[in-house]
Amino acid sequence: MALYEQLCRETGPLLLVTGAGVSVASGLPVFRGSEPNAVWNQRIIERGTLKYFWEDPAESWSWYLDRFDALLGRKPNPAHHAIAALEAWQTTRGGDFLLVTQNVDALHETAGSRSYVEVHGRTDRVRCAARECELAAPRGSLARDEAMLKAFRQERTEANLPRCPSCGELLRPHVLWFDERYDGHVDFQIARVLRAAKRARTILFAGTSFSVGVTAMIVETGLRRGAKLFSIDPSGRIPHQRVHVIAEPAEEALPTLVSRLPKPVQR
Repeated sequence: MALYEQLCRETGPLLLVTGAGVSVASGLPVFRGSEPNAVWNQRIIERGTLKYFWEDPAESWSWYLDRFDALLGRKPNPAHHAIAALEAWQTTRGGDFLLVTQNVDALHETAGSRSYVEVHGRTDRVRCAARECELAAPRGSLARDEAMLKAFRQERTEANLPRCPSCGELLRPHVLWFDERYDGHVDFQIARVLRAAKRARTILFAGTSFSVGVTAMIVETGLRRGAKLFSIDPSGRIPHQRVHVIAEPAEEALPTLVSRLPKPVQR
């Protein structure tokens, strides 16, 4: 396997980028692409915007709550655990590692990943939708608890929407919407992501359809800097002619890869 050989040969920085396909084996749907159960069809993409939130905040919150509730009780699968093990292997031998996930399900954290960026936000946090509030972008957020959503769950009306405890404006999910920028909030850490892409000697994508901006930025930067790029994707899609594709599910390919890696020499 070319990826195995690259990892054994190259101890330089390793960047791993995951998408929704990594969580499929945990019972979660894919988000983009032609798959019949993809969440992000065109109609939903239009709803996943700040513009739509202000047009119909109750419907926006209702849709997101249903999706967030679908994450309850989900557990990491072998792909998540293998990624955590790959990080431990890389760092034990003295190499740099960063995981960039497009997922908002927090399953990488649960599986034990330590060095990661959740570039699209998290489902367990919210922030103020106002512009000048301390709990709003570009730095503010707070933990989402059920007390703030109790009234809205009982009756999904605009009058029952969750409100900011600081200024009284509407709260919103702490996620990146389609009409927003990666640099719109410090939690998305886009500068850190791009620095890692510039330094990486190996870039591995797993379970992503390459449909969002961050993957294009990483591919372009990695190729320009001479990194070796790999993609684990059961569909076998080729995002770029210089990306080596492994046409297997992440929950199968990643554990197999990790099981073959030699015991690292600690430095």
